[in-house]
Amino acid sequence: MGKYFGTDGFRGEANADLTVEHAYKVGRFLGWYYGQKEPDTRCRVVIGKDTRRSSYMFEYSLVAGLTASGADVSLLHVTTTPSVSYVVRTEGFDCGIMISASHNPFYDNGIKVINGQGEKLEESVILEIEKYLDGEMGEIPLARKDSIGRTTDFAAGRNRYIGYLISIATRSFKNMRVGLDCANGSASAIAKNVFDALGADTYVINNNPNGLNINTDCGSTHIEVLQKYVREKHLDVGFAYDGDADRCIAVDSEGEVVDGDKIMYICGKYMKEQGILVNNTIVTTIMSNFGLYKALDREGIAYEKTAVGDKYVYENMSANGHCLGGEQSGHIIFSKHATTGDGILTSLKVMEVILEKKQPLTKLAAEVEIYPQVLKNVKVKDKLAAQEDPEVKAQVARVSESLGESGRILLRQSGTEPVVRVMVEAASRDICETYVDQVIEVMKDRGHLL
Repeated sequence: MGKYFGTDGFRGEANADLTVEHAYKVGRFLGWYYGQKEPDTRCRVVIGKDTRRSSYMFEYSLVAGLTASGADVSLLHVTTTPSVSYVVRTEGFDCGIMISASHNPFYDNGIKVINGQGEKLEESVILEIEKYLDGEMGEIPLARKDSIGRTTDFAAGRNRYIGYLISIATRSFKNMRVGLDCANGSASAIAKNVFDALGADTYVINNNPNGLNINTDCGSTHIEVLQKYVREKHLDVGFAYDGDADRCIAVDSEGEVVDGDKIMYICGKYMKEQGILVNNTIVTTIMSNFGLYKALDREGIAYEKTAVGDKYVYENMSANGHCLGGEQSGHIIFSKHATTGDGILTSLKVMEVILEKKQPLTKLAAEVEIYPQVLKNVKVKDKLAAQEDPEVKAQVARVSESLGESGRILLRQSGTEPVVRVMVEAASRDICETYVDQVIEVMKDRGHLL
């Protein structure tokens, strides 16, 4: 991770950590960088954004920087992160930019840069952007005369993505009662159209964004809202997305949560039965639950573990040819169809298993017994200092020794927030709570907490 860019782009509070000047300079660099790679060909960049009030401000700043460096810019307007990835790789753009802070509150925002293959930008290029932001490289020349870029509407690109999603479905959703929680975010512009086109009886909540309500008591980070809705409306299944719709968490007909771990199991087992689970392997992160691994062992499915972040999951998948991977949080990657996590695509793949196997999600998910897990986010002054403190490390070692083979403890820093995450998995929730609190107490005593 760099000074500005974390595991999922440049993210922070709008006009505090991430400013319009930052956005302008990112645009200036990208327009110049991709423009010089083929000097006789004009650089082409596509931009999408979520529904935050500040997304419009950053869109205009990025456009100004890009066109000032000679790039032509196409605007998808409000759309999802995976749609930007799709459009970049299918429409021949040099790169794509998504303006979003994903599941963060409305006052945060972010800049996610996607390369020409629809993948998250290479670390080497990110480091060059950061040098430019810090004034460590020469000034970038401004485009002149007819070399100045222009901006055009490209809402058609979003419509093509919707058509692509519809084409992936293997069956009609007729007579299926489906709930969608769009988190007042990007999915509001797409998800209902897809499910309606496939014939579902679609029930949608939190699809009236006003710039301030994205992720507020809704979506995949507040799944209890959809749980209640599914039960009240007697729906067959529900799907909740986050702000930019690259995550999906499901809810079964009884209102029980089916998280990313269970989704990977359900889809992975089905894909193995169909003979399409390449390498018979699923890629997870270190945060996946013990219960998932026990279920995969039972089914004879191999797995690999990466650092937390769908970026690392995809890198592993790409390097080794695996076709399914993801995170407990709902970032699921189906590499046959996408190069990033895609919440709406994930919900379509879950629907495929339900329909093809003629089994409710409740039964499909019951095969995974999830171990109790407690994860607490601790705001700290310095993430590295808190993790590397000798007394904190000693307490973590004591907890690990006490848990033995019956559990585990993990400390990791957020890639986008001033937060250290403390997670314990054990035989009971009480045990988890006790050990998590013990570690946090040591952090507090050592003066690390904000």
